[in-house]
Amino acid sequence: MLNSKIFELLSKYGIRPNSSLGQNFLIIRDVVKREVERAEIRRNESVLEIGPGLGVLTDELSKVAKKVYAIEKDSRIINILRNEYRWDNVEIIHGDALKVEFPSFDKVVSNLPYQISSPITFKLLRYNFKKAVWIYRLEFAQRRVANPGEKNYSRLSLMVQAKANVELVEKIGRGAFYPKPKVDSAVIVMKPKPREEQIELNENLVRALFQHRRKIASKALKNSYHMLGLDREKFRDVREKLDRIPHAEKRVFHLTATEVKEIEEFLRNEGILA
Repeated sequence: MLNSKIFELLSKYGIRPNSSLGQNFLIIRDVVKREVERAEIRRNESVLEIGPGLGVLTDELSKVAKKVYAIEKDSRIINILRNEYRWDNVEIIHGDALKVEFPSFDKVVSNLPYQISSPITFKLLRYNFKKAVWIYRLEFAQRRVANPGEKNYSRLSLMVQAKANVELVEKIGRGAFYPKPKVDSAVIVMKPKPREEQIELNENLVRALFQHRRKIASKALKNSYHMLGLDREKFRDVREKLDRIPHAEKRVFHLTATEVKEIEEFLRNEGILA
C-alpha cells in the first residue's frame, strides 16, 4: 500500500510534513499512475518534477522516462530520496523551483505545492515543453480553465490560454493526501499551442487590467496607470487616449487574449506602453 510506505518513511526519519512548503503527500497509487499515464512519456523524453515529496511519483516517472529532474527545496526530503531509492536516471536538484533555472525537459509532471502554483505556472510558460500534467488545488485549477465571462476567469486564465490548451481532467478529494489539505484538488493537462498560434502578452498590462477585472477596460487602466510605468504627469497627458483603446467599454473579465493583444498594440503605437 502506498499510504503505508509514506507513513513508514516519515516514521523512520522522524519528520513531519512542512506545511509552509505545501507538503501534502499523495497516498493513492491509482492517482499517481493516472497522472503518469496522462503525460504519455516516451523512453527518449525527459521529465521535470517540482516538489517530489517522498518519491512515489518520481519512482513511477523513472520507469518510463529517459531522465527525471526533481527539484526539491527541503533538505530533509532530499536525504530520504537519496537513501531510499537507487535511481540511475533521476537527478535531484536541491533548490527553490521559483529561483533555479530549469534544465532542458520535454514534459512536466508534478503534485505541485499549492502556495507556488501561480508563479510556477507563469515561469513554466517561458519554457518550451510538450505537455504538463499537474495537480493543483481545485479552485486554482478552475481558474486556469475558465473562459472569458465566467466567474473564475482571471489573469492566470488569460495568460495560460494565450499560449496553451488546458483541460481539467480529474477532481481529487482531500483524502488522497497526507496530511489531508483543507481543499480538494484537481488534475490539469496543459499542452502548448503551436508557436504561430501563441499570443505573447505584456504581463504589466494584463496585471493592470485584472487589478480591476469587473470594470470596463478603459476605467481599469486609468485606475492602474502606475502599473503601466506611467507617473501622474504622463498619465494626465494620455488619459483621454485610454478612452479610445480597442474594447474600451468591455469589462476586463470578458476580454480574450486576442483582444488584450489589440489593446497592447494600440498602447504601443500611442507611446503609452514601452
